[in-house]
Amino acid sequence: MNVEAARAQMLGQQLRAWEVLDERVLDAVRHVRRERFVPEAYADLAFADTEIPLAHGQRMMTPSVEGRLLQALDLDPADTVLEVGTGSGFLTACLAALAGRVVSVDIFAEFTADAAGKLRRDGVHNVELRTADALALDGDERFDAIAVTGSVPELDDTFVRLLRPGGRLFVVVGRTPVMDALLIGKDLHGNTAREILFETVVSPLVNAERPEPFVL
Repeated sequence: MNVEAARAQMLGQQLRAWEVLDERVLDAVRHVRRERFVPEAYADLAFADTEIPLAHGQRMMTPSVEGRLLQALDLDPADTVLEVGTGSGFLTACLAALAGRVVSVDIFAEFTADAAGKLRRDGVHNVELRTADALALDGDERFDAIAVTGSVPELDDTFVRLLRPGGRLFVVVGRTPVMDALLIGKDLHGNTAREILFETVVSPLVNAERPEPFVL
């Protein structure tokens, strides 16, 4: 495989064709070596417009969804970003290229440990990796932007409350076969507004499907 030709094809036929036109985003995706984050068994699919299987039944987002996510968050070099679901670490590295600081949380220690090695290898030093269930995050820390890399069945305040005023949240909401990618904005008064960006299907976050409480 001609890696650079495949990368250029991904940028042109997947990202640009799907309205990812922000040159900062395109540069980030171009310079982060996606082929170095994909599991070796799926190296031939590194630039394909498909979800790539990871361990624990998880999957990498397609490049086109990753590009739309990065563009929607409109990151600034001063921003602190929360990534929910480290996965392969590729999107983590892209976020780090666009923002000042990234906190990436994954429920699987294998993913955070593996990503730590990849990011260190590629000279990415503005990422803090945590092994935790992001659905149970608490504390006083707030973020300028939040990227949720798995879907949730319904939108609640789990992640919205972690946004600073002026913050942006990208999250995919719904159940197969119909899900909406949403951009949630919080204004300076704490009010929120949502925009439906596109329809897609993304693997659910671990523990996102919570049982309904039993009522007598």
